[in-house]
Amino acid sequence: MSQLLQQIVNGLSLGSIYALIALGYTMVYGVLKLINFAHGEIFMLGTYFGMWAIAFLKLPLWLAFILSMLLTAIVGVIVEKIAYRPLRKSSRITALISAIGVSILIQNIILKLTDSKVYAFPKVFVNKYYKFGLFQVSLLQLFIFAMTLSLMIALHLLINKTKIGRAMRAVAVDQETAALMGINVNQVISITFAIGSALAAAAGMMVGLYYISVEPFMGVAPGLKAFVAAVFGGIGIIPGAMIGGLVIGLIESLIAGFGNALYKDAVVYGILILVLLIKPSGLLGKATKEKV
Repeated sequence: MSQLLQQIVNGLSLGSIYALIALGYTMVYGVLKLINFAHGEIFMLGTYFGMWAIAFLKLPLWLAFILSMLLTAIVGVIVEKIAYRPLRKSSRITALISAIGVSILIQNIILKLTDSKVYAFPKVFVNKYYKFGLFQVSLLQLFIFAMTLSLMIALHLLINKTKIGRAMRAVAVDQETAALMGINVNQVISITFAIGSALAAAAGMMVGLYYISVEPFMGVAPGLKAFVAAVFGGIGIIPGAMIGGLVIGLIESLIAGFGNALYKDAVVYGILILVLLIKPSGLLGKATKEKV
């Protein structure tokens, strides 16, 4: 029983990170109907920005978080303007190929800048452990829970209670009608990429603190798993991305704790196949009909 509770705690902390990354996928898809497969590399950049801010600029952790999110948001906007906006009226496969190209480009830029070295994230967080009956929770895990919850609440309020949130929802429903109503569609899409990228940077900072190791390919596996989480919850549906991230994190942690850690990736990708076969719209998604 104690091991089960411990794995649930570990799974929720891991799932919180997946949920933040998945939000970027689902926000972009909700507005553009585009899968941004460079999002894992955006997450990776956020980790590097935070590491450099702490190691070279000697910034405190909270300021490194803000700077990392800001710089990554700028990169997200630049990627949208250069790689996606010119292809907006092209086929989806063209945009998908462009996303894969951006992903490889970012990886190789970081490989060149870092000489393919693996770095250790600076130890700026003094971790402690708290015992609660049959399980324990680390201070870092509590920090991840609190940060994730705060960012998700802020995103919910932004989407549902602000003018830009209403504009984002309008563009997601119909870009042409939104433009006719006076909404700057390009600006809304840029803001969407900025927010999604900033959330990925926050997740990257947490991964750096949690796993210590930082390397150019660190965004591949979390990016794919966050995509699975977004599809599982319902791609384009923000609450679905949150639920999907937590579920995937729990599944991974339980398999690692009670089965064989070597199989956890296979199970996660197996879930993606099952969801696409059984309910392609995801847990919270609704099937839609298209006229031809």
